[in-house]
Amino acid sequence: MTRMTSSSRPLLNRRLAEFGTTIFAEMSALAVRTGAINLGQGFPDTDGPEQVREAAVRALRDGRGNQYPPGPGVPELRTAIAAHQQRLYGLTHDPDTEVLVTAGATEAIAAALLALVEPGDEVIALEPYYDSYAACIAMAGGTRVPVTLRPHESAVDGVVDRRFRLDLDELRAAVTDRTRLLLVNTPHNPTGTVLTREELTAIAELAVERDLLVVTDEVYEHLVFDEAEHIPLATFPGMRERTVTIGSAGKTFSFTGWKVGWVTAAPELVSAVRSAKQFLTYVASGPFQYAVAEALALPESYFAGFRADMLAKRDLLAAGLMDAGFEVFKPAGTYFVTTDIRPLGAELSHEGDGFAFCRALPERAGVVAIPNAVFYDHREAGAPFVRFAFCKRTGVLEEAVSRLKSLA
Repeated sequence: MTRMTSSSRPLLNRRLAEFGTTIFAEMSALAVRTGAINLGQGFPDTDGPEQVREAAVRALRDGRGNQYPPGPGVPELRTAIAAHQQRLYGLTHDPDTEVLVTAGATEAIAAALLALVEPGDEVIALEPYYDSYAACIAMAGGTRVPVTLRPHESAVDGVVDRRFRLDLDELRAAVTDRTRLLLVNTPHNPTGTVLTREELTAIAELAVERDLLVVTDEVYEHLVFDEAEHIPLATFPGMRERTVTIGSAGKTFSFTGWKVGWVTAAPELVSAVRSAKQFLTYVASGPFQYAVAEALALPESYFAGFRADMLAKRDLLAAGLMDAGFEVFKPAGTYFVTTDIRPLGAELSHEGDGFAFCRALPERAGVVAIPNAVFYDHREAGAPFVRFAFCKRTGVLEEAVSRLKSLA
């Protein structure tokens, strides 16, 4: 039976009215229908380390995590997360009071925003942003305030470097008396920007000066390239007590389906986030938590090899996209490449309309990508930009490049 409703009261909560089927679902369905190579959604097409997968199998067989794990996460994983933060960044966390395991980073973001934001609070997010940011801010009743990362071009020794950069003056101007929280993502999806020490210093000083909370999404922390360096915002003066740091196993160990993420923060912040998290999934991913605990203790050689593999794939795809006629913004982090489609010409780029371009690309070239405009409030600012994922097998990327070159 179909439930009837008054025409003045839609079934969907008005806070979520702008969020329908995601572009990822649409483009993935298009990939299946056309047989195109899917470089849209950011998930690997191979599993991560065999020893980590076997650790999950052992946990299942030994009955560890097959029932509800502890609410904050299994002690072994919380201890491993604290050790990871100490080893890499010198951040000391009490595993019992300052670490919380979540159902992936997406739940961590949702729980943090639901816990810390009240109706009417303003939340500043760096635009373009991961699509769940907007939905979670809306569910919390907050007001989204985008600060746009803009294309920047520089040349060193004749080599042109194209990156997206944060305008710190624009960020400062966006803060008002209603601003509650800064939502920061570095390394940044989708642009591949890694915020510099100078930029992070300015963000930290602003947060301290205006007494702002900060939620920082650092799920790509192990995927930084070239001269870039990932520096957690919590390491800056005055930030330890006001920053909720979010991490994830999915991107680092290529087990995105396990949905194991975490929060590290001061005890009062973790307590607040847990208060919201316990009414979302309560707990999740029991056996996988034990496996991720072992993964976080892998030697540095694993992380170095992982970065080197992704760097080679980045360079392969970036070079192929340039050969195909795209303007490429080579990422300093993540596993996404953002391109400008306008150099392809008005007809092929659909007058710089990324949506139209991506919807036509599977039929035209047998490849799926994502229009960056879905990550913007200011859709016109993102209209000509298109994102490709390179977290795929080398042979798949080579075939995708070959197909894209047909556009040239």
